[in-house]
Amino acid sequence: MLYLLRHAKSSWDAPSIPDHDRPLNDRGRRAAAVMGDQINTRGIRPEVVLCSTARRAVETLEAFSDMFAESADVHIERELYLAGVGELTDRVNELSQHVGSVMLIGHNPGMHDFAATLAGRGDQLDGLRSKFPTGALAVLEFDQEGWDLKPGTGNLREFLLPRALE
Repeated sequence: MLYLLRHAKSSWDAPSIPDHDRPLNDRGRRAAAVMGDQINTRGIRPEVVLCSTARRAVETLEAFSDMFAESADVHIERELYLAGVGELTDRVNELSQHVGSVMLIGHNPGMHDFAATLAGRGDQLDGLRSKFPTGALAVLEFDQEGWDLKPGTGNLREFLLPRALE
């Protein structure tokens, strides 16, 4: 299972802060908590978590990372900051074939493009293709075992939007 989570809403209150260092705003913290509740309720426990080093991505992860403390191998990686489809595909495909589930926490446009590229079917496909808002979580399932991601091979099982869950 592949879980693609876009970081929650970040603050623009201090325009002088470099993009990489922008924190979550109040709405983002609330959305991250809502998504954490959903992740917990749905029993989502990825074996590996790959998160961008950007402050807003790390703060999104911190909203629910205690749930993964015992079960997940968490990696905070600079290469995921603003990564595109190619970099995200390569990073996931590098995972051991024994890893059954991974969560990526990153940024648009890369997360949106990655999800839209991989998802070939699913009831919420049109919604995913039109927009991947902050805090959204796409849950993709693949028929093959291991990590050899190809365009259009994923089944979009869920596309969760924080606003719809609040």
